[in-house]
Amino acid sequence: MTLSDHLPVAPVIVPAIVAPVTMLLMRRHRDIGRLLSLGGCAALLAAAIALFGVAQDDSIRSYALGAWPAPFGIVLVLDRLSATMLLAAATLAAVVLLHAIVTGADRKGWHFHALFHFQLLGINGAFLTGDLFNLFVFFEVLLIASYGLMLHGQGALRLKAGVAYVVVNIVGSALFLVALGLLYGLTATLNMADLAVRVATLGEEDQGLLRIAGLLLTAVFALKAAAVPLHLWLPRTYAATMPVVAALFAIMTKVGVYALIRTVPLIFGATAGAAAWVPAPWLLPSAILGAVVGFVGVLVARGMREQAAFAILASTGTLLMPVSMWREAALAAALYYMVQAIVAGAALFLVADATMRRRGQYADALVPSPRFAGQDAAGLSYLVAAIGTVGLPPLAGFVGKLSILDASFAGPGWPAIWSTILGTTLIGVVGFSRSGSSLFWKTAAPDAEAVAVVPRSRADFIAPALLLLLLGALSVCAGWAEAQTRATAAQVMAPERYVAAVLGTAR
Repeated sequence: MTLSDHLPVAPVIVPAIVAPVTMLLMRRHRDIGRLLSLGGCAALLAAAIALFGVAQDDSIRSYALGAWPAPFGIVLVLDRLSATMLLAAATLAAVVLLHAIVTGADRKGWHFHALFHFQLLGINGAFLTGDLFNLFVFFEVLLIASYGLMLHGQGALRLKAGVAYVVVNIVGSALFLVALGLLYGLTATLNMADLAVRVATLGEEDQGLLRIAGLLLTAVFALKAAAVPLHLWLPRTYAATMPVVAALFAIMTKVGVYALIRTVPLIFGATAGAAAWVPAPWLLPSAILGAVVGFVGVLVARGMREQAAFAILASTGTLLMPVSMWREAALAAALYYMVQAIVAGAALFLVADATMRRRGQYADALVPSPRFAGQDAAGLSYLVAAIGTVGLPPLAGFVGKLSILDASFAGPGWPAIWSTILGTTLIGVVGFSRSGSSLFWKTAAPDAEAVAVVPRSRADFIAPALLLLLLGALSVCAGWAEAQTRATAAQVMAPERYVAAVLGTAR
C-alpha cells in the first residue's frame, strides 16, 4: 500500500496527536502550542482537500484498521458524502481557530486547543466510521470535548446551560446504547454494511423490535440535530457559550443530520421490511415546526448570539424538509443547503463576536447604542451573514432554498414545504431587519451611557470575512457545487454500492 492509501485515516490521526501535544505545550510554550494547533488545522484541511479529490472518481473506499476485514474489524469508509463533510468541518475549524487566536479567545482557558482538536477528532470520526458502535464512540468524544469548550471562559449562565446540555446528551447516549443493543441482538453485527444485508433477511417475528430500534436511532440523531421537539437544549447552550465556540458548534447539529442520511437509506431503506424508511412519517412535521420555531426565535430574540442560535435551529428544520422525502433530487438539494447553512451559521456567531467587542457594556443586546468604532464593517458583515442565513439572492442560501423548492415540487407534502420555506423566509427577513436597524441604524437616546470599550483592531473581522467570501464562492460556483451534491445523493441512494465496497464483494 502507498501512503495515499492510508490517507482516509489522517482526519482521525492528526487531531488525536495534536490534542494531547498541545495540552502539554500550552502551559510553558503557549506560542508554540498555538502554532502546533494551527498547523494541525492546516494539515486537516490539506487532508480533507486531498480526500475530496480522491472521492471524485466516484469510488467508495473502505479502510480496515489493523487489517481486520469488515465486518469483524473497525472500518473507515470514504465516499462523496464523508469527503464533503470532512472538507466542510476542516474549513470551518481552520477559520474558527484563526479567529480564536486573533481575538485572544483561546487565552481564557488552558485547554482550549486540546479540546478543540478532540472535538475535531469526534466530528471527523463520525463522518468516516462504517460501524454504528464506533459512531456512538465518536459521538461521545465530540460531546465530551464540547462540554469543556462550552464552559470555556467560565460564567454562571454558561455553567447552568452546560448542566442541561450534559443531562440531555447523557439521555441521548443511553437511548443510543439501547438501540445498538436491540440491533446487535437481532443481527449479531453493528457494521453498517453488514447490518444492511442482515436486516433485509430478518423474519416477520423480528420486525417489531427492528422498528423500535430504528425509531430509537431516529430519536437519538434528531436529538443531536436539535430537531423539534428535541431542540430545547440548543438556544440556551449556543447563546450562553463564547461566540467562537458556538461558531464551531454550527456543524454539530449537522452531524446528527449526517447520521440520518448515512443510516436510513443504507440500513432502513426499501429492503428493511416493516422498518423501511422508519423516520419518514415523523421527520417532515418535525422539520416544519423546526423551521417555524427557529425563524420566530430569530424574530423575537433579544441578543445577537440568541438570534444566531435560533438561526441554527431554523436551518436544521429547513434542511430536514427535503431529507424527509428520501428522494435523490431532494437529498441533493439538502446537501447543498447543509454546507451553506454551516458556513452562514458560523459567520453569524463570529460577526456577533466582533460586534460585541465594540459595544462594550451593551454587548450583543439588540438595542440601539452610541456609535462605536468599526460600526460600518460590523454592519456590512451582519447584513451579508443575515442575507445568507435567510436565503435571499445572490448568496448560496437562496440557491439552496430554490433547489429545495424545485426538488420538492409535486412530491409528498410539497404544499406544506413550500408554504413553510416561503413563510419562514419572510419572518427571517423581518427579524434580521429589526435587529439590524436597532444595532447599526437607530440612534440611542440622548442620555444613553457612552460605550466604554478600548478601540479594537479590525483583525477580528478577518475570519468572518473569510466565511462570507466562502458563501459568495458557493453562489458563484453553484453549478459545480450542485453537480457535486447530485453525484453524492446518487451514491447515498445506492446502498448496494456501499455494501459491496465495505464487505469486499466489489469496489
